[in-house]
Amino acid sequence: MSTVSKRYALALFQLAKEQNQVDVVGEELRVVKQVVAETPELLALLNSPKLSLDRKKALVQEIFSACTPYVQNTLMLLVDRHRETEMANVAIDYVSLANDEKGIAEATVQSVRPLKDDEKAAISSVFAQKVGKNALEITNQVNADLLGGLKIRIGNRIFDGSLQGKLERLKRELIS
Repeated sequence: MSTVSKRYALALFQLAKEQNQVDVVGEELRVVKQVVAETPELLALLNSPKLSLDRKKALVQEIFSACTPYVQNTLMLLVDRHRETEMANVAIDYVSLANDEKGIAEATVQSVRPLKDDEKAAISSVFAQKVGKNALEITNQVNADLLGGLKIRIGNRIFDGSLQGKLERLKRELIS
C-alpha cells in the first residue's frame, strides 16, 4: 500500500465514522475494489490521455452511482488528482482501518473443500484469540493440493495444519 492511499482511506474513514457509515462505506469500497480488479479496462480508460477529465469523472460517477456521496467524492478526488490507480488500495486500506477499529483481522483459509458457516465460525473463534483480535473475517480458498486439513493466513502469520504441510515437515526431519 502507498502513503497516498492510506491518507485518502484515513480521511474517508474519519468522515464515515462521524456519520456512522463505517460499515456501509466499507461494503461500497469492497465493491469498488472488486470492479477495479475484475475490469482492468476501467483503469486503462481512466488513465487514457484521450479522455477529458470531465468525461472520466462522469464515467466514474455513472459506474458508482449507487455509492454514498462520501465514496463518490473520494473517487472523484482521486480522478481529479490523477490517482485513479489508487482506487483499489484506498479500499484495502479503508477496510483495514475499519477492521482494526472493530478488532477484526482478515484471514485467508485454504481447505480441500468449501467451508461451512459453522466451520468458519469455529476457526474464527479459535484463531482470533491467537492473534489478539475479537474475530476473523474469513475468505475461503479451495486448494485440492493440501490433501487434507487447513492452511490459515492472518496478516503475515501462517498456520499450516494441512496434510501436505505435515508431510513436508516430516520429510525435512527425516533428511536432517
